[in-house]
This record gives sequence, structure tokens and C-alpha cells, in this order.
Amino acid sequence: MHRKVEKLIRLSRKVIRHASLENGAIVAANTDMPYYSREAANYRWIWPRDAAYICVAADILKIPIQEPFFQWLYNRPQNFKKYKCLYANYATNGRFGSMGGAFQPDQAGTILWAIHHHYKNNFKKALKFKDLIERLADGVCSNWGGKFFIPNTVDLWEENKRQTSTKIENNHTYSLAACAKGLLLADEIIPTQIWRETATQMLFEIKEAYDQRNKYFLRNNGKINDLNIDASMMGLVWPFEIYSANDPKIINTIKRIEKKIVVNYGVHRFEFDYFDCEGSAQEGGGAWPLLNFWMSIYWGLKGDKEKSEKYYNWVLDRIGKFKNYLPEQIFSDFRVGVYPLVWSHAMFIIASKYLGYLDKDKK
Repeated sequence: MHRKVEKLIRLSRKVIRHASLENGAIVAANTDMPYYSREAANYRWIWPRDAAYICVAADILKIPIQEPFFQWLYNRPQNFKKYKCLYANYATNGRFGSMGGAFQPDQAGTILWAIHHHYKNNFKKALKFKDLIERLADGVCSNWGGKFFIPNTVDLWEENKRQTSTKIENNHTYSLAACAKGLLLADEIIPTQIWRETATQMLFEIKEAYDQRNKYFLRNNGKINDLNIDASMMGLVWPFEIYSANDPKIINTIKRIEKKIVVNYGVHRFEFDYFDCEGSAQEGGGAWPLLNFWMSIYWGLKGDKEKSEKYYNWVLDRIGKFKNYLPEQIFSDFRVGVYPLVWSHAMFIIASKYLGYLDKDKK
């Protein structure tokens, strides 16, 4: 194995361990660590979505941080017990974080996926968190109106100006995929009819999100459609397995992603993305390493290892200025942004597993 990959696996182990705090919380970036950039924004918050991906990567590395986090999630997040909803992000003590109370239903679905992944070899052990599973799944169902969510929702990119609305009857496609898959996985652990029925309704709405004229999945579908290409549509293949990597609709969607928001193998979030976490937001956002690793997973599933490695290595060839840690974004200019981002390291580990590199790692 290439030395750079071996070194990054070791660094990722450290970063993932350090993300897990004494009370079980898993932060997006541990700003207490000496390697965290002084110039970077404060990401010492808990985004349940990030933590779910981190838990899966920790499963691969056999780092036992999952159950403490599941316990934290059950006990700590503000208003979670009352409303059964997970909002944007939280402080380490469970209070609402920097993003306030924006409802992001994909977080519940992604946590259910992470719980299922952790206990996939023994669902009886998952019943230790039966109440958490039921709260997450019931919360998704109780806020679902049959065709769309009743409360306004925000997708994984957290752009509050792109909230769904009952007036427009629209859905974030990625959020539906996360919730549908999460409910079906929860049903495997605790068979529950309403979870299956809700997932079936969501799967129908995902199917409706495919634009027959333009031949790709819309990131937001309703009375008014959002035609902007979004990399999160990769989630329809992995991890939520709504479609296979070889499905013609997915192939068309990936072609659009590569044409519109991939620049020299660097994967950007979506068209007209100006978020750079540097403050001005005038120069435009960069490529996101976690999306490169996501694309690497996609091409690996499709059977094209050469292309999978190209997306993977594009990141590894550009992390020198980040002290060989993985950042949130990679820019083509002087900007640096946040590093290390634990979600980026988690996706690196998962992509490394798909490429077979973890099997060679003896560290």
C-alpha cells in the first residue's frame, strides 16, 4: 500500500478517536486538539449526520465509540425527547448549536442506518437502544404527511433559504432516501407496519423526483422543481441503496454531476455553491474531499476501480498544505478553511475499505 494511504489511515484513527468526547458526544471537529487549525471556524458541534458516518467508519476501524454516542443521542439533544426530531446541530451538552432549530429529517434516517450497521450481525444487541430506534423512526413518521413533510425541512447542506414548504409540496430527495432507508432498516430490527408504509410512500416520491425530460434526479421536487445539480444524489446509491450503481437513471445523474460540478476530478456540492467557511463567500466554494470519496465509492460499486482511484487520489495529492489532514474543502487558490473535518476522514476510511486498502493495513 502507498505510504501516503497508510499514514492517512493512522491519522484518521487518531482524528476519529479524538472526535468522541467523555460524555459520548461525537463532534464534527475537535478544536481542542493541537493539530486543529487556529484560523479555522469552530466546528466543535455535534451534527448527528456527521456522527453517523463517523460511527460507521469507526466500525470499520474497530474503534468502540458507537454505543456512548447512541446513549448521548438518546439523553442529550434539546427537545428530542419531546418532539422526536433532530435539528441542525448541538453543543456538547445537548443544547441547540450554531444552526438553531432547523429540522433536518435525514439525520434521523442516517442514525438508523448507523445503528443497523453497528448491530448488523446481531439485532438482539440493538434492542439495548430500542427506545432510541423507536423515537427516531416514530419521529420521522409523525412529521410525514403522506407526500411531504409537514414541518419545513432543510437538507444535509443546511441552506435555510432552501427549506421545503407544504405550499409547494416539495421534498429534498436526499432526505427522503435517508429516511426511507433508515425506516426499512429499523423495521428489520423492530418490525413495525407504519415504518414500512411510510418508507414505501417516500420511495414513491423519490421515483417522482427523476426528471424525465432532463434525465437526472432532482435534489428537490414538488410543484416547483429545483433543477440545480447536486452531488448528494450519490446517496441514492450509497449508503441508502435506493438504486443500484448501474441503474440507467443513476448513470444519467452521475453524468450530469460530473459535467456540471466536478472540476478536474474535484467534486463540488452543487451548482452556484458559494459557501467557503472563510467569511466572504464571494469566491465560491471548493471541492469537498468527502464527496470525492463518495464518488470513489460509487465508481467502485460500478466496477470501475481505475476511476474510483482517480477520485480518491485526487484528494491525497492535495492535502500537503493541510499538514496531511483532510479538510472540509480544497480550493484552487490561497484559501484553507476548516481542517481536519472528521466526516472527511470517515469517508476516506469507508472509501479505503471499498478499495480494499484497509485489508492491507496492519497498523
